[in-house]
Amino acid sequence: MSSAENHVRKSWVLLHVGNRRFALPAESVMELAPPVRLHNFPHTSKLIAGVIVRRGRIVPVYDVAPVLCGRESSVHRFYLIAERAFGSASEASAIPVNGECELATGEMQPPQEDAPAYFAGTLAIENENIDVLDLQELVSAGSKNPSPAIQAEARP
Repeated sequence: MSSAENHVRKSWVLLHVGNRRFALPAESVMELAPPVRLHNFPHTSKLIAGVIVRRGRIVPVYDVAPVLCGRESSVHRFYLIAERAFGSASEASAIPVNGECELATGEMQPPQEDAPAYFAGTLAIENENIDVLDLQELVSAGSKNPSPAIQAEARP
């Protein structure tokens, strides 16, 4: 994102994961869905909690709480469904959120120097600095350190 884009007032969706608030660009958020049945299946992807079916589409659910808060999310009230772009493709992706989501307008500032790559910047909203998430980087961050099971599968 260029510095000119960083200083444009935009709309953001503020969401709660664990006991922290984060933000996503409003234009990437598709819907806030009520809790529906989470379908689990055997897999070795670290952050994938399962899939949900929304509007006739299968949507992967990424439990990003271990990356953002250091532990799994035990309680969630909704699924925030957002478009996750990677390369020239994109897909709907869901993250479990707890608490209410809200819409805010603000100017994104650059992230702190030592911030992880999945923080695109920060917003100053109501005397609070809120980290703006880069959903693609966040999902990728969970898969950069493969589990021993994945490493075992990759051996010849």
